[in-house]
Amino acid sequence: MWEFMVLLLLVAVLVVFLAPRFIRPGPRGALASGTLLVTGVSPRPDDISAQGEQFATISGVINGPTVNEHAVYRRMVVDVDQWPVTGQQFPVVYSPNNPDNWNFAPPEPAEPPEPAD
Repeated sequence: MWEFMVLLLLVAVLVVFLAPRFIRPGPRGALASGTLLVTGVSPRPDDISAQGEQFATISGVINGPTVNEHAVYRRMVVDVDQWPVTGQQFPVVYSPNNPDNWNFAPPEPAEPPEPAD
């Protein structure tokens, strides 16, 4: 009987560690679209050798159909060559029940080229 309990415990531990890999982060269910106005951003690295992605802290306000200037912030990975600046606006999606749970909106799919006749 104790072997069954140990096996059950091992399966439970495995599920606890593997479940987050299969669950998508970010808002779930119905999403609202809005705009993030950047009001603050951590300084861009001055080191010339700093290339690629770096951590940045972004603060701003979200405006959308269910919120009006809701203050948010997030620490995220940003490409050094595309560092955000104060006053920049980004399209975002957020949970209408919890606007603190937001992500950048996915890019619009490119229009397929017109067939040449």
